[in-house]
Amino acid sequence: MSHDFDPVRIGIVSISDRASSGGYEDKGLPALKDWLGRALRNPISFEPRLIPDEKDLISATLVELVDAGCALVVTTGGTGPAPRDVTPEATLAIADKEMPGFGEQMRQIGLHFVPTAILSRQVAVIRGRSLIINLPGQPKSIQETLEGLRDEQGRTVVNGIFAAVPYCIDLIGGPYLETDDAVCKAWRPKNAVRVR
Repeated sequence: MSHDFDPVRIGIVSISDRASSGGYEDKGLPALKDWLGRALRNPISFEPRLIPDEKDLISATLVELVDAGCALVVTTGGTGPAPRDVTPEATLAIADKEMPGFGEQMRQIGLHFVPTAILSRQVAVIRGRSLIINLPGQPKSIQETLEGLRDEQGRTVVNGIFAAVPYCIDLIGGPYLETDDAVCKAWRPKNAVRVR
């Protein structure tokens, strides 16, 4: 990590009734922190939150993180069809724009592993100059969704969603995110690539 890279503040939110009440150990926040820490070369300030599946609290937490200057806010949990799964509704409630391609690609990736990926309702939205993305709840699924799928030779078979995140953040006026290509290569048009 170099001081030449723009610093970035990232909100990471794990949404779980049981983990937030101490019923079991939260695995979402460590998984997000680990993957983003490996994927990005920028100095990162994480803003972690562990909260229950309460729609108004989720919305308020997302607004708080955006207002605190997080260019990216990533949630995990609460995106299934169960009655307590309200993360997508809470996210859409505070959105300026919906970014449906992210949810479409997340389900495409998941379907390579389990047919029940069609039950996931993850969304991504823009609020102000922040990108907010709902990810699945399991650490393995978080990594697969962000990173995509590779074959035995290490070639990308299905793009992960994170390849599009840095350019999206460029377009909404956020910091220039530099990725470690070994983890996830960001895609930008040639005229948007910063030459070092």
